[in-house]
Amino acid sequence: MQRTTNEQRTGGLPGPRKRGRAGGVVPVLAFAGITVAVMQTLLVPVIKDLPVLLGTDPANATWVMTATLLAGAVSTPIMGRLGDLYGKRRMLLASLAVMVVGSLVCASTDDLVVMIVGRALQGFAMGAIPLGIGIMRDVLPREKLGSAMALMSSSIGVGGGLALPAAALVAQHADWHALFIGSAVLGVVAMALTALVVPEPPLRAPGRFDAVGALGLSLGLVCLLLPVTKGSDWGWTSPTTLGLIAASLVILVLWGLFELRSPAPLVDLRTSARREVLLTNLVSIMVGVAFYAVSLVLPQLLQLPAATGYGLGQSMVVAGLCVAPLGLTMMFVAPLYARLSARRGPKATLMLGMLVIAIGYGAGLGLMSAAWQTVVIAVVLGAGIGLAYSSLPALIIGAVDPSETGAANGLNTLMRSIGTSLSSAVIGMVLANTSVRMGSVDVPTMDGFRTSFVIATGAVLIGLVLAAFLPAQRPTRPVLLASSAGDAAEAAASAPAPAPVTAPQQR
Repeated sequence: MQRTTNEQRTGGLPGPRKRGRAGGVVPVLAFAGITVAVMQTLLVPVIKDLPVLLGTDPANATWVMTATLLAGAVSTPIMGRLGDLYGKRRMLLASLAVMVVGSLVCASTDDLVVMIVGRALQGFAMGAIPLGIGIMRDVLPREKLGSAMALMSSSIGVGGGLALPAAALVAQHADWHALFIGSAVLGVVAMALTALVVPEPPLRAPGRFDAVGALGLSLGLVCLLLPVTKGSDWGWTSPTTLGLIAASLVILVLWGLFELRSPAPLVDLRTSARREVLLTNLVSIMVGVAFYAVSLVLPQLLQLPAATGYGLGQSMVVAGLCVAPLGLTMMFVAPLYARLSARRGPKATLMLGMLVIAIGYGAGLGLMSAAWQTVVIAVVLGAGIGLAYSSLPALIIGAVDPSETGAANGLNTLMRSIGTSLSSAVIGMVLANTSVRMGSVDVPTMDGFRTSFVIATGAVLIGLVLAAFLPAQRPTRPVLLASSAGDAAEAAASAPAPAPVTAPQQR
């Protein structure tokens, strides 16, 4: 049995001694997640200036953002699987190290191609989120696991919220390359803290790394996400866009057939096809759409000049401060999620979060006429997104084998990334098609902003319907990884009887 193997591998490491090192694990892993979010967000304040800064045209400059997205989407499930096989802490350190290298590359260049390479290297850090959640499952006592996973899952919003005003301040008063130096410093600090505080979980998945599956998934994702992110530049009906979408479908179907026949697949598609896993991943796409919509709309609305009649005329820094409560609220709802989930289970908290998001976007349709109103929208949406994001890893963990935690959460994080990519493409197209000419530039209209909020509300309602079909789960108490005989005995003694079946059947 796997647990017996792990006990032998660790020499029967007793539970209390293992947990004694777990006191600082949660803040360190959350800091690593915030570091990744900062890396993603740091260029947002200077997006409009990138063509000038890099001496290129706007279409080419967007590759600086697209490269990070593609690299993150490709690396997230792969790093999760490598973590299951060879150690999650080891792969977390590797992800952060690649991000630091990418940050230093970006900090030293004004060349477009080199900048794209550096941003792609930075994207490899996206695997830190599922790896951190996997480590938490392996090393934390179950009474701390709920709030810890909630904080880790929400760290992407927390870091983004904090990074927006900070990056805007740096961009206004210093050379923009300082943004990448700051990212590298944060990465080094996260690596040092991880090496000092986070233990390496003993659990390992059996089998070997599926290199062919990794190559197939990477190629399929690139062919899918490239037209999604560049379709507005290339044209949605252009041969390039349609050809890549068709190629992605063919590649992913062939990849799926290969994975079903593989004795050690990169992604266990049979597990992923279970109702609880499949529906959770589909809901994750909808939550990703909702999360990114507000990030696209509010900063633009705040910075548009008041002469438009609806713009709020705020500076880049003030706009960042108005949106920052989105991420901060996500962090503050983590303890609330733990209490709600302990009473009602993660399905109930997910549905509550989706409902709050829908209320936030619905109210936002009439709350766009003052800066303080955008803060209210950010707070409400942050609370809902925080509850929803916090519930997703708990639902995944309750449905997969412990040895598949990294890969399963990596796939779930990928689904969120696909949601944000779809949101960026659809809402970007809406804002572009509803924009009006003012002077020498096109500016989004209030109709475009409201339509974007309606689209986000629709996505959330679809997610709410999907979540309603998730199987009911008891509170996530029995989520303790028993890697020693002492842990197994403690888990058996404290588990309620009869216990619900929340783990997959033995295959």
